[in-house]
Amino acid sequence: MDIAHAFEVIAAILTDPSTYQAMLRISTPLALAAIGGTFCERTGVVNIALEGIMLVGAFSGAVFSYYAMAAWGFGEATAPWIGLVGAVTMGMLFSSLHGLGSIHLRADQVVVGAALNILALGATGFLTQAFFGVAGASPRVASFDPMPIPLLSDIPFLGQVLFDHTPIVYMAIVAAIVGQYVLFRTPIGLRMRAVGEHPKAADTVGVSVYRIRYLGVLISGALGGLAGANLSLEAVSQFSENMTRGRGFIALAANIFGKWTPMGSWLSSMLFGFAESLKLRTQVIDLPPEFILMLPYVLTIVVLAGAMGRAVPPNAIGKPYSKQ
Repeated sequence: MDIAHAFEVIAAILTDPSTYQAMLRISTPLALAAIGGTFCERTGVVNIALEGIMLVGAFSGAVFSYYAMAAWGFGEATAPWIGLVGAVTMGMLFSSLHGLGSIHLRADQVVVGAALNILALGATGFLTQAFFGVAGASPRVASFDPMPIPLLSDIPFLGQVLFDHTPIVYMAIVAAIVGQYVLFRTPIGLRMRAVGEHPKAADTVGVSVYRIRYLGVLISGALGGLAGANLSLEAVSQFSENMTRGRGFIALAANIFGKWTPMGSWLSSMLFGFAESLKLRTQVIDLPPEFILMLPYVLTIVVLAGAMGRAVPPNAIGKPYSKQ
């Protein structure tokens, strides 16, 4: 393929609404995990465990959806919602282990998060065999179908990009908007930011540092579990071992690049989703496949290298708090 034709192909890709529709779809698990990480780290707790929380959410979503139909008598339309509730619940329970180690026991937060990632990888691999009787991947499970929004989905270009998606994609958009409002316009958001910046001062005025930090950790667990459910109940309709494949760490990068704000995390995730979308669409161009496959990860490194000097984290992040 000559250079002129390659540019024509790239121009066609960049003007195709399906490119941006795929960007939004692909970025959804990253955005949900990144927004959850924002709430957690705004309270002062580093959440390296996002990868493990997403993996637990993906596994739980598949398990609950499968058994909702196979054993509990729910229909194909209801089963994915059972899976979604299961994924969010198990994500919160798993993240509570992070809270126990990092907040209550005051262990090193990075070490606790790394240990939970290893635990999630091993446990989900073992339990896949236990629950489904096969190793490596689950059977196909009931999943969500796209839900176009009436009238809005008929808008040229924009309708296809924004209003023709599965439910969890819409939830990610709502999470970014509501999360931004809660964190910066409500009393609970003020308390979360105060605990992340000056926990002793917050404690002095009657704010429970431990409760607020647990709240941040549980929110990250709920959104991380929802991010995992997006993978197993919308992207591929099954669980496979290690199916997150580093998305939790990319979500951490999106959180940093978004300067620890829900809306910034969502927009940053769009950037990574765009890179992934281009990776899928540019495979028709005569480029080395290794170059195309490494695009999202190279972008992660570039973003982190460029953002670290300008993004200022919460002052007390990573510092265990001991009530005097």
